[in-house]
Amino acid sequence: MSIKWDEIKQDVLAQIAGANTKEEIDKLKVDILGKKGLIAGFMSQMKTLSPEEKREFGQKANELKKEFEAVFASKMEEIAQKAMEEQMAKDAIDITLPGVKASKGTLHPLTIVQQEIEDIFESMGYTVWYGPEVELDLYNFERANIPQGHPARDMQDTFYIDVERLLRTHTTAIQMRTLEALHDKLPIKVVCPGKVYRRDDDDATHSHQFVQIEGLVVAENIHMSDLKGSLELLARHMFGPTREIRLRPSYFQFTEPSVEIDVTCHICGGKGCNVCKGTGWIEILGGGMVHPNVLEMAGIDSTKYTGFAFGVGVERVAMLKYGIDDIRNFYANDIQFLKPFTRFE
Repeated sequence: MSIKWDEIKQDVLAQIAGANTKEEIDKLKVDILGKKGLIAGFMSQMKTLSPEEKREFGQKANELKKEFEAVFASKMEEIAQKAMEEQMAKDAIDITLPGVKASKGTLHPLTIVQQEIEDIFESMGYTVWYGPEVELDLYNFERANIPQGHPARDMQDTFYIDVERLLRTHTTAIQMRTLEALHDKLPIKVVCPGKVYRRDDDDATHSHQFVQIEGLVVAENIHMSDLKGSLELLARHMFGPTREIRLRPSYFQFTEPSVEIDVTCHICGGKGCNVCKGTGWIEILGGGMVHPNVLEMAGIDSTKYTGFAFGVGVERVAMLKYGIDDIRNFYANDIQFLKPFTRFE
């Protein structure tokens, strides 16, 4: 049987060389090396040959098959390399272009205000103390001079877990723990921040959960004037250097005497406007001199030591500082509301 092996070889090699895609090579490979392809067709013809012709014919066909397989493999590698280079060129990054600033989150406004208040008092030598949110009745009420039967214990005001435990209603509980822990290590100067919980209907100015920061100083010769000076510094730092404060008589179970503290309105400067309801003053916190009973229950001699305490609502300060009219905005997780806030605006 006379077959022009060289012509067949050159024709197939030319077809392989002319293929430019993986799909074209795959189709050509089936046509040449497949079960019904060119090489398989040659092999089917061997049954008509003599033994001597079969040997030579088979050798030629196998040599051609191996060469085609090698060329196909090389061509596939060439096409894959070309595709990778094209993709790399497409994905190339111009390192001379300016970078894109990564988007990052901001601190929550309540966190910003809390940190600012903490920083103010830490600069005056206070330390920051924390306590559990699930608190014992002993520290939340008893040690704070709020005995059984006091209205503050009413189930309508407090989230009780059982007869001894509750969600703390004020960070005064941290103060009571601090007094107990440091009663023999006076003087004491601490601020106590944290979430507190009360049974309340949520509206624009009230929330069942909010953040308090309470301060406590106990030492010899502490007077109401020390409280006034400290809170005056707080008000001027948070609301502006021209702000003034005033103290009005009030009543709290754990301080005596007790006062409410107002700051001159930051909108009208004390002249009177709709924000301050024409008075020129806005209430921001409460405080007073630590009640002798509170000191004695902690093991501190109230005839030798005195102290002052105060408590401020972080949401209240943030609303005044940033002009926010609805406390619920702090807890809505609205990115557009939170995005503008940055530390120390």
